[in-house]
Amino acid sequence: MLSILIPTYNYNVLPLVTELHRQADSLDIVYEIVVVDDYSEQKFTEGNSTIASLNNCRFIENETNLGRTLSRKKLADEAKYAMLLFLDADVIPVNADFIENYIPYIKQKSPVVFGGYKYIKQVIERDKELRYKYGICREEKTANERSKNPYGTIFSGNLLIEKMVFINSNFSGGNNLYGMDIYFCYRLYKHQVPVIHIDNPIYHLGLEINDVFFKKTIEAVKNRKVLFSDIEDAKNINSLLKHYQNLQKYHLTKIVKFGFAIIEPLLKKMILKRNPNLFCLDIYRLGYICSLK
Repeated sequence: MLSILIPTYNYNVLPLVTELHRQADSLDIVYEIVVVDDYSEQKFTEGNSTIASLNNCRFIENETNLGRTLSRKKLADEAKYAMLLFLDADVIPVNADFIENYIPYIKQKSPVVFGGYKYIKQVIERDKELRYKYGICREEKTANERSKNPYGTIFSGNLLIEKMVFINSNFSGGNNLYGMDIYFCYRLYKHQVPVIHIDNPIYHLGLEINDVFFKKTIEAVKNRKVLFSDIEDAKNINSLLKHYQNLQKYHLTKIVKFGFAIIEPLLKKMILKRNPNLFCLDIYRLGYICSLK
């Protein structure tokens, strides 16, 4: 009936699996939980390997670090059932009926259902403020808000999807690339796969430090330029590509590149300061994509 699939790397995923296992067992459904460890340090693999002792649970270790995109592909290949529920390792369900809320869509075999993200309201460490603020302002949206741009607001960390839809939409390359959710979303958009947004969120717990998140964000911009800069309708699902293609249309990218070279240090300072400025992050990403060859 349901395969719950979790890629993990250097993270204690046991609390998440224990909660999912408790919820699924209480529903008396046919299910499995499969965790793929992406070549973590030994202290994490030893702790997480106890997952295999739970009924209906499997723990698989990668022999090399594949990255999340390829690890999810491996999870889909390993899955026994036709409906897949992908979750990131660093999350926990907000509600005790998290799995139950997906059951009607599992029975209907809805192609894609996204439950949403939330962030625990708390005083956050100074060196994690950027990721936390970005999550609160850009990712924590209601189903009604997400439905206004259904293909542009999907994240793979809380996603129910038909197995064949996932296989047909997932990135098929062999590279370990960051920020590939957009490729997945574009494939869904291109094939007009119906997407349902519901309010069934998880709390995102694992927050990268500011420098790490900033570097990953810029890496994702580079991958978008490589994969999508010349695909016109990609702008329909992503605002950065929309603005970039508009600049291209009016031959303004060189001007933006010149301006970016001048203000780049100031923008970076505003992004990494206390109470990070997300508008400056948007401008930085736009300037950066214009500066790439």
